[in-house]
Amino acid sequence: MGHDCPVCGKKNEFASKLVVHLRTHTGEKPFECRVCNKKFSQRSQLKPHLRIHTGEKPFECKVCNKKFTESASLRVHLRTHTGDKPFECTVCNKKFIRGGDLRVHLRTHTGDKPFKCTVCYKKFAESGSLRVHLRIHTGDKPFECTVCNKKFTISGSLRKHLLTHTGERPFKCTVCNKKFIQGSELREHLRTHTGDKPFECTVCNKKFTRSGSLRMHLRTHTGDKPFECTVCSKKFTESGHLRKHLRIHTGDKPFECTVCSKRFCQNSHLKKHLRTHTGGHDLNIQLANGSLVILQDDSSLNCAFSLRKNGRLNFSEDDYLSGRRKCTG
Repeated sequence: MGHDCPVCGKKNEFASKLVVHLRTHTGEKPFECRVCNKKFSQRSQLKPHLRIHTGEKPFECKVCNKKFTESASLRVHLRTHTGDKPFECTVCNKKFIRGGDLRVHLRTHTGDKPFKCTVCYKKFAESGSLRVHLRIHTGDKPFECTVCNKKFTISGSLRKHLLTHTGERPFKCTVCNKKFIQGSELREHLRTHTGDKPFECTVCNKKFTRSGSLRMHLRTHTGDKPFECTVCSKKFTESGHLRKHLRIHTGDKPFECTVCSKRFCQNSHLKKHLRTHTGGHDLNIQLANGSLVILQDDSSLNCAFSLRKNGRLNFSEDDYLSGRRKCTG
């Protein structure tokens, strides 16, 4: 005789199994870890948990010798060697090694984002994505470069950064021979040659070559500003905008005028300042070989002058405007 669950009607072969099953409805967890006080509904769940504290990993992969605390984890791992992907998406037929991976994937079709940030209320499809996001608010950067001690919020950023020390750029564009640190960077770069823009905004149909560009663009529709200044609480849609803003508080001025050495916190401020050297003309200028090279449209104009030792121009703005110092093509 079967033992039916009075809550959901599930049939259980034994009364003992019904008792265990009922805990899924009651939330009862009678088995407690004496080390960290975590509780479990079944004794069989407590046993593998204790191995986290003891470090015991009795289940070993015969292919690569990797060890695991649970036999179930080993079974899942073996699929990486066999290529077995038993969990298939009924929408797009994509297959997965783990049932959990399929559940997460299905949210790309349903749009379900069950994990919400308690600080800014942004939602995520995966708990791991939320954990990484929270570091924006906490400032936590657990991944540190062993060469220069720079810290990062995610391990992928650290791996990419380490290549800046080795100089290695293993991914080469077959069109223009430009090299990249990551394969994903090369794939994005190739779209500049093909013109492919696979990421489309569902609101205004604007297309982008990179998924990151689409994510940033979507904030113009949602009004989402996830990057907050820890000094004055001003919020920004992009991390780059926050970095620029922080210079107001730190006083950092990385952009220097090559003509008069005045420094600015933003490149746009430097460009505006350079007009004072060109008589107010909105031109793209740069200093090269003692001459002020002015780039306008497709032409290059050269304003010849010599420099004082302090780097300042030896003619006034009035000289420039009156034509006593003229630009020649």
